[in-house]
Amino acid sequence: MQQMRFKAYNLGNYLNLPQVQQYLTPEQKHDIRVVGTVLPFKVNQYVIDELIDWKNVPNDPIYTLTFPQKGMLLPHHYNAVSDALNSDMPKEELKTLLYEIRMELNPHPAGQLEHNVPELDGIKLTGVQHKYRETMLFFPAHGQTCHAYCTFCFRWPQFVGMDELKFAMRETELLIEYVKQHPELSDILFTGGDPMVMNTQRLSDYIEPLLDSELSHLQTIRIGTKALSYWPYRFTTDTDADELLRLFEKIVKSGRHVAIMAHFNHYNELKTEAVKEAIARIRNTGAEIRTQSPLMRNINDHPRTWAKMWKLQVKLGCIPYYMFVARDTGAQHYFSVPLHRASQIFRKAYQTVSGVARTVRGPSMSAGPGKVQVLGTAMVGNEKVFVLRFLQGRNPDWVHRPFFAKFDTDAVWLTDLVPAFGEEKFFFEEEYSFFCGNTDEPQQLSMAG
Repeated sequence: MQQMRFKAYNLGNYLNLPQVQQYLTPEQKHDIRVVGTVLPFKVNQYVIDELIDWKNVPNDPIYTLTFPQKGMLLPHHYNAVSDALNSDMPKEELKTLLYEIRMELNPHPAGQLEHNVPELDGIKLTGVQHKYRETMLFFPAHGQTCHAYCTFCFRWPQFVGMDELKFAMRETELLIEYVKQHPELSDILFTGGDPMVMNTQRLSDYIEPLLDSELSHLQTIRIGTKALSYWPYRFTTDTDADELLRLFEKIVKSGRHVAIMAHFNHYNELKTEAVKEAIARIRNTGAEIRTQSPLMRNINDHPRTWAKMWKLQVKLGCIPYYMFVARDTGAQHYFSVPLHRASQIFRKAYQTVSGVARTVRGPSMSAGPGKVQVLGTAMVGNEKVFVLRFLQGRNPDWVHRPFFAKFDTDAVWLTDLVPAFGEEKFFFEEEYSFFCGNTDEPQQLSMAG
């Protein structure tokens, strides 16, 4: 089997791509330069050669997924950066301008920096988020990049050189001790960035200590990754691909469950022979693959796209898991779909698939209080309302409790909604507000119940 060499392009060298020279106008190249100066841009040869239909650019969904678009910046932000670049603004002045713009883009939504980072014996664990009782997120320091960057990425601050906004941690000992002191934890999610950019030995250094018998309460190792889409050779022909699969097998043999949380945003990402082989190899280790994606305007905002994607995922042995909503950060204004339309897209797609694909949940907002699912709209008395529920909550007691919001055609996020039936607050708001005012106790609610 021929080994493929990974080759990536960033803002400094994307103009060297023959496809860019052939298919993009000078205006489009300038747009990429402007937006890519504010938000991260990185693409690789596999995406360029195998996933993008260059004859369909700029309408190709994978092109929109990976190449910055002018509309991703608000007009006044775009104009300010464009003028700065055209006038060769001094480096320090440009750095200040970019910082100010980025801070206006809500770099850490849902209180993840203020409310999700726990402490251990007075040490803040900057590479850990523990928002929900049973599940913690871990950001290994060596996994804080990706094979390519998604234009909608809600973790864009990880990649733009703003170190004070990064999540990352090297100390495995602190991770192990934290897990040991929290027997309520059953799941750990390795995330980033993308943990699959690490070589297998580094990944193993983080994972193998978690297999200790003293941590028997930890039952599931999750790995969040876009590698199956952006670089499937990580699991097939990379130098340590076989070693990586043996690591998965070792985790399974230890009695733990391995869940690869794969990000697929469009069915075109599932069509290559490389990704099909990678999926088959992972499944042969005993690991499962669960799939998730946000619903994004200009990329996958049609029920046929989702139905086709879910059907193909099931055919390949994957488990459809989540349809998310564009988070309130970065270029949300460009990618977001109104909640009422998101609900319609989910419902129409869900209606056309069999029961084995109906494992998927959505549309879901990963907001400050928790993961809120839009179940749909309904007429209650004379009032049209959104019907919602928590799939996860900072307080587990909130989970699966239906609640109602006034119908709003423009609402794209939880904070756009107001309670229905004349209520002043949603049922969780008072407790959540109290929690947000006590930032010294980041786990106050997630440990409740």
